[in-house]
Amino acid sequence: MENNYTEEYTEYVTFHTTARDGSALEMAVVDEFDFEGKHYVVGALIEGDAIAEEGRYIYRSVIKGDDFTVEKIRNQIDYNRIAQAYMEMEES
Repeated sequence: MENNYTEEYTEYVTFHTTARDGSALEMAVVDEFDFEGKHYVVGALIEGDAIAEEGRYIYRSVIKGDDFTVEKIRNQIDYNRIAQAYMEMEES
């Protein structure tokens, strides 16, 4: 019997954060970028072994050697400005 399909396994860089309700979330890094001298990651929720199709979230990233941590962008005006800059980068 011939196998006519291939399974693709993709490994993602992940990080942990806390949801508004206090629950722990594991997110996958789907993109990263620099804006105004700071580094940011775009995260998406992980559903089973896949990345959720809906929702992308931007976090400030602090790189320490081979590791990094993320920080929520708490100021809504800053978040909107950073998100707008990211969307403009994606369009070009």
